[in-house]
Amino acid sequence: MLTTENNQFLLNGQPFRILSGSIHYFRVVPEYWADRLQKLKECGFNTVETYIPWNVHEPKKGQFNFEGLADLEAFIQEADKLGLHVLLRPAPYICAEWEFGGLPAWLLKDRTLDLRCADPRFLEHLESYYNVLLPKIVPYLSTNGGPVLALQIENEYGAYGNDREYLQVTKEMFEEKGIDVLLFTSDGPDMIREGSLPDVLTTLNFGSRAEEAFQALDELKPGSPRMCAEYWIGWFDSWGKEHHTRPPEEAVDVLRTMLEAGASVNFYMFHGGTNFNFHNGANHYEFYDPTITSYDYDALLTESGEITEKYRHVQKVLQEYTTVPESTPTAVKRLPVTAVDLTASVSLFDTLSSIGKKTLHKTPLAMEDLDQAYGYVLYRVQVPGKGTYTIDADPIRDRASLYVNGEFKKLVYRNDEEKMITLDFPEEQNVLEIFVENMGRVNYGKHLKDRKGIIQNLWIDNKYLFDWEMYSIELEDVDVSISGVDTRYPRFFEGTLTVEEPADTFVQLEGWTKGNVFVNGFNLGRYWSIGPQKTLYVPGPLLKKGANRIQVLELEGTNSERIVFQNEADLG
Repeated sequence: MLTTENNQFLLNGQPFRILSGSIHYFRVVPEYWADRLQKLKECGFNTVETYIPWNVHEPKKGQFNFEGLADLEAFIQEADKLGLHVLLRPAPYICAEWEFGGLPAWLLKDRTLDLRCADPRFLEHLESYYNVLLPKIVPYLSTNGGPVLALQIENEYGAYGNDREYLQVTKEMFEEKGIDVLLFTSDGPDMIREGSLPDVLTTLNFGSRAEEAFQALDELKPGSPRMCAEYWIGWFDSWGKEHHTRPPEEAVDVLRTMLEAGASVNFYMFHGGTNFNFHNGANHYEFYDPTITSYDYDALLTESGEITEKYRHVQKVLQEYTTVPESTPTAVKRLPVTAVDLTASVSLFDTLSSIGKKTLHKTPLAMEDLDQAYGYVLYRVQVPGKGTYTIDADPIRDRASLYVNGEFKKLVYRNDEEKMITLDFPEEQNVLEIFVENMGRVNYGKHLKDRKGIIQNLWIDNKYLFDWEMYSIELEDVDVSISGVDTRYPRFFEGTLTVEEPADTFVQLEGWTKGNVFVNGFNLGRYWSIGPQKTLYVPGPLLKKGANRIQVLELEGTNSERIVFQNEADLG
């Protein structure tokens, strides 16, 4: 059991330093968990840390998922087999550049519910989730002979609010459900006062200036063990910006400072993985800033699990402080470079009956009101009268293609400075269609309540229009029939990748604009020509020997019908 005494951790009564690295099981295909954990151990770490995202495990209210990428127990078991300790962070909110910070989208259907506070309705939902989640964790606690040393009750709460009643209630939920190991919170050094509880371990999140951070902790809680629960050794990327890297020498300098101060540390990230499906988050400060599909993070392992120069630098430092096991790295298998022609295609408009769920309502409904978490919504309304009309596009979240009478007219984006747009309507009776993409809910800060779709009725020609038709397109299961006559985008393109032996590869989309790639129905994530990311990672276990169905949903237009599977990533 992990306890604290006189500025240090004790494990079963003996002094213990936590040397941990973050691996998010939900960002790595299960077939690779053992490999990533083995490399963690061989680098010199004794512990693995992971967040637990609520939206992965309860994607629909009352519907729980603990299979495949969501098999938390199997991940803990893999760590235990290797003799690794485990830190779990099942806080309702995780940030993590993950969609909605790990909160489930269905919470936003209740527009009066307040998040991350002692709102009884929020706590009721949270307790219902914990009633299912926490009993799965209890058998793996160190107090029951398992590898789990500690759990986090909330995440960076000092950067969001000051409701200590909420923190206390969350703590009590853990205890009532049998969590009897060490509990902790984590915040930036300047946020720990609001985000901490007196009788809960306070840990820090930072990437530099370790001495200042530990001083802030010493002032708040004299005698508390020093731990950096998130040592940021890289950073995440956003669409349209540069790819982030951090020199290995700089990263190990800060590490050495912490180790010399007797501190424990968790590397964020040891291995970043991938924001598969529609699970990338977004930030919103001056403007909306969605995160890319890759969560490489310039971590110690690449997105595809390869050992980096930074890994070797860290391993060398850790050898001075702990026993590092012998490592025998194996070469990562790659597919041969292969081009695939996607000559068959169909307009999404011809697939609505099979991939869309139709709803009629007087006004346009937000995605959450349609009981939809991710993907797209097509909105359709009748516009009477000829003329050039002004539309207030501000309620559209996040990016949308507008069509009049079946003809594409305009693309609008949440970050456009001009929100008032004009469209020509040539007939006495016109059809306006608006195809809206959810590009990822905000995962941090004051804009956390980030509803998607069209979040209120549109002001068109100085009035509201009523009687809307909507199609929810969540694309949980992609099985599109390639037949139809509509020529518009978005379009599904399809081809076949023939594989002799499955192995990792990276799909390159030169000439394509924006959309998603599906391999045998699995959504690899988003691509966008503005970069920095130019390839999508395809883990080998997603492929099978022989023919593999490749589909691309191109949203805005392409000058190519070919994609290339190459053996190197291009993250910009």
